[in-house]
Amino acid sequence: MLKYFGTDGIRGVANRELTAELALGVGRATALVLGDEERRPVLIGRDPRLSGQMLEGALLAGITSTGLDAILVDVVPTPAVAFLTKELGCSAGIMISASHNPLQDNGIKVFGADGFKLSEQEEAKIEAWIEDDEVPRPIGGGVGKVTHKPSAVELYVQYLKNQVSLDLQGLHLALDCANGATSALAERVFQAFGAKVTSFHATPNGVNINHLCGSTFPEKIQSLTQEVGADLGFAFDGDGDRILAVDEQGQLLSGDQILAIIGLQLLRENRLPGQKVIATAYSNGGLRKAFLDQGGDVLFAKPGDRYVLESMQSAGCILGGEQSGHIIFLENSTTGDGLLSALKLLEMREKQGKTLASLAQAMVVFPQSLVNIPVAQKEGWQDNQRIQEVIRQAEHELGPLGRLFVRASGTEPMIRVLGEHPDAMVLHACVERVVQTIREEQGSSRVS
Repeated sequence: MLKYFGTDGIRGVANRELTAELALGVGRATALVLGDEERRPVLIGRDPRLSGQMLEGALLAGITSTGLDAILVDVVPTPAVAFLTKELGCSAGIMISASHNPLQDNGIKVFGADGFKLSEQEEAKIEAWIEDDEVPRPIGGGVGKVTHKPSAVELYVQYLKNQVSLDLQGLHLALDCANGATSALAERVFQAFGAKVTSFHATPNGVNINHLCGSTFPEKIQSLTQEVGADLGFAFDGDGDRILAVDEQGQLLSGDQILAIIGLQLLRENRLPGQKVIATAYSNGGLRKAFLDQGGDVLFAKPGDRYVLESMQSAGCILGGEQSGHIIFLENSTTGDGLLSALKLLEMREKQGKTLASLAQAMVVFPQSLVNIPVAQKEGWQDNQRIQEVIRQAEHELGPLGRLFVRASGTEPMIRVLGEHPDAMVLHACVERVVQTIREEQGSSRVS
């Protein structure tokens, strides 16, 4: 088990757990491990949260202290960092973001020269250098320099435009940018295809990212889409790597439904290798049934987009995703991309000549309950006899038609409980017993 890296990079409360000192060590270690003989620079981007500037400065100090140069691209979505790292020929890319987490948190995600997130083995090599003070220290002209290149994001915007064939004339879109990294980009990307766009929560000030908006508050984009009379709505998270959609009837489409709409069309076109897509244990059971009904299938990875990607590469799949809205198009991108996912979804809608509401009916959503339990201690629940007994009882009651999935979050002090069953009353009764027991045993009195 790694000390600093979790399921999605390094994450914690900025200036308490994720300190400037730690960021300096990460920057230096990243340069030492991923720097190559060509001395190619390291690219750094960030979301708009205030602590990002502090961490950016510390990362720069660490990188340049090894003699490597750094390129700053300022506030950009995470997928832009992945794309630009490869496009600009960098040795590594670093995104400073805590994604959908609240303001006080921040994170560091590291990408290799190929634009992919690092493997656990590569992260372990970086960790070995973080606290090692016996490192090369060039002086004079040997110290690295910093190049400020915010205009590089235009390469990413052009890349997005090239990924789809779309005419959105006459379509009105509502966007919730979460006061995050897509705020300066999303509206003009969709306008470039002819759409009328009304944007909300697109004025980041450093302290309002994800605050009662974005993909973690999907009810907001539902109501906003209706208020402005838009045809469709899209909600992004803080770093722009996930998306949720609102259809023409005002119904929310989860990542599972987006995956179904796109994946089933690729299946019909015989463009889905192995007739399979990748999802996770959090995905709704209706997703797999929809694919099985049409001769395809769904394979399941551990929760986390890095594990979805690993499973995609292992199984030779080109499409995978999570219920939260992380969708990976391996033929187009190396990581989840909310803007790309929205464009691909709109392309499928146009190609089939149907509404999203109609396309979404291909997947029958099973009743599902997901509860995130803030806990004082997220370790040890697996060994707690009372918790395990309640879980076993719930699994028995849910029986062969349902399922129960319990795990600790890899990025937050939470334990997540997911239940699924065709009978909503049976489902919620079972989940509530498990949630209440974990809350009592793990020291929490709040449920979100």
